[in-house]
Amino acid sequence: MEALDRPAALEAANATVLAKLHDLYREAFSHDGFAELKVEMRILRRGQKEVILHCGKQYRYVIDYAPVN
Repeated sequence: MEALDRPAALEAANATVLAKLHDLYREAFSHDGFAELKVEMRILRRGQKEVILHCGKQYRYVIDYAPVN
């Protein structure tokens, strides 16, 4: 199996987070009561960010990050 290059790996990691965010939004929207959805992003060392999705539970992801200069 060939290793993914950095941009493709970034896209794949972001796609995972976006898919989960989409699922949580649909679940919250279809709920028959109050729902809260919160997204946090923190800069970590070594070119990474931590993305935390809060929606009853916490879903944590550590994503490689290439700052735009």
